[in-house]
Amino acid sequence: MEYSPPPLFKQGASARAKMVICACISIALLLFDSRVGALTVVRQVVGTVLYPLQVAAMLPRDALAGVGTYFSTLSGLEKQVRELRTQQIAMAHTLQQAQLTQAENAQLRRLLEAREKVPGKTMLAEILYDARDVFTRKVILNRGMQQGVRAGLPVIDNQGVVGQVTRVFPFTSEVTLLTDKEQAIPVQVLRNGLRSVAYGRGQSGNLDLRFMAPNADVMVGDILITSGIDGVYPAGLAVARVTQVENSANGMFGRVVCQPLAGIERNTQLLILMSLPEMPPRPPEEDTSKPVKKKKAADPATAPSAATPAAEGAAGVPAAAQANVPAGPAAPGLRPGAPPQPLATAPAGVQATAPAASPVAPRANAPAPAPAAVAPRENR
Repeated sequence: MEYSPPPLFKQGASARAKMVICACISIALLLFDSRVGALTVVRQVVGTVLYPLQVAAMLPRDALAGVGTYFSTLSGLEKQVRELRTQQIAMAHTLQQAQLTQAENAQLRRLLEAREKVPGKTMLAEILYDARDVFTRKVILNRGMQQGVRAGLPVIDNQGVVGQVTRVFPFTSEVTLLTDKEQAIPVQVLRNGLRSVAYGRGQSGNLDLRFMAPNADVMVGDILITSGIDGVYPAGLAVARVTQVENSANGMFGRVVCQPLAGIERNTQLLILMSLPEMPPRPPEEDTSKPVKKKKAADPATAPSAATPAAEGAAGVPAAAQANVPAGPAAPGLRPGAPPQPLATAPAGVQATAPAASPVAPRANAPAPAPAAVAPRENR
């Protein structure tokens, strides 16, 4: 029995026919669009309308891809940061070495320029380390006896005097800086030529001009140079700059504080002056001890014989009797070795041999020259 659908649900064309019709329409539209291009506007409108739907449909996929990209990018950035930090440290070290080399080259160039200006032979030296004693201002150089260094040689840099070699070893030498308490250097003011001596102040790193008069012509900012009178430092080398001047009317001396011009604590290369300045020969030292003059002792046997005949006649006593008369002390104003006056009182033995007559009579009759000779001597 054949079944047929009711009239309400009666089917139209078959499915095969519909497919053929749609295919033909599609082919016709493709050919028309490719030849004429009339559907371009329609396609843009449809794409614009459907774009939000496409974005909404792609959100889950984009979210998953974004999460993966985020984590991979984060790990990559952290690794890149670590590499950049390591590279920065290496570059900083390289930069420091380059800056140090540049500063060293600049210092060496300045030392070479100063080497041409300083008369005499010089030697370049490098500071190895400071001395062990923290209370002194000394450094150790890499030059010693093998290179011809000896004690007493001055050490300078491109700005001025640094110190003096105090001890020498076979391969190293010790330099005492100007700021050491036991170091002194003769200087003079460049402005007016006033000479003085600068002493180190120790850890303060400054110098003092001691024993300066309160009214000395020294001003803040004056430059001190070596005077050259010591025979160690050549004249004209810069030493220090005056930073403080204190003149007290009550004090005996003024106070002058100076700051060294040389890079005592900054430089690592120095110049050693191998030849000392030529000084004229010093005169021989005079013997200050006075020779002792030996006094000739007077012969008592010959001293009485020098009596004058006038004196003998005046006293009325023979020469043999006068020999026994002791010589009294010389009167003031008399010359040394003068014979005693014949008018002095004779000893008892002499009076016994005198005549019994009045002893005053011969004195009264004595010639006048004898008393006249005594008066001028007493007046002297």
